[in-house]
Amino acid sequence: MKKGKRVIEILVIVLLIPAVLMLSLKLGDRQYYLSSLAVMILMMVPFFVHFEYRAPSARELVTLAVMAAICAMGRIAFVMVPYFSAMTGLIMISGIALGPEAGFIIGAIGAFASNFIYGQGPWTPWQMFAYGLAGCLAGLLAKKMIMTPDKRVQTSVIGGLLVLCLIGPLLDTAALFLSMTELNGASISTIYVAGLPVNAIHGACTIATMLLLLKPVSEKLDRVRTKYGMLDQ
Repeated sequence: MKKGKRVIEILVIVLLIPAVLMLSLKLGDRQYYLSSLAVMILMMVPFFVHFEYRAPSARELVTLAVMAAICAMGRIAFVMVPYFSAMTGLIMISGIALGPEAGFIIGAIGAFASNFIYGQGPWTPWQMFAYGLAGCLAGLLAKKMIMTPDKRVQTSVIGGLLVLCLIGPLLDTAALFLSMTELNGASISTIYVAGLPVNAIHGACTIATMLLLLKPVSEKLDRVRTKYGMLDQ
């Protein structure tokens, strides 16, 4: 069952959700809510498969909702500061403490919720996938003992590098597809080069957030998870 669960998770995250993102480009104006809903439905599949035959408890759902809201506030709180956001760091901390499935859901919902302030648009499902992937990767690396609260500096630097080298460029890819009418070498290089300073600031904010909050937030989430037997990894 465990092997089958992982296969389903890989199919959903690597194939199905990217397919929805590409389809969203063809749906036209004002269809981004439909795409976002499709992403939200798909991202719930690994979560429910993770619980196999038992239903998730109210405590588990509330914990995920609260963390998603906190992550969204980590972005909204700095709305007046260009490119500054604590959200990605908080999402990664959630993934480390609660597991990759929970990290993906918290990241995706946090992105969707924060866009009610920043503005919903065709970029929303792309951001849901990118931020969800950040939480998922942090959770997977935590399972390998690469990103852990005990290795605070190492974990924070890896988080920043993930943003700089993967999450940021993924968001740039969304901008590439949504803003460019013709894809060629010049347009592609323009988008990715212009995104470098933004991704560098984003990565630095992620490092700072994790350096400050990784240990205290992880300890609290681990205490809640252990006390109530939630989200067993």
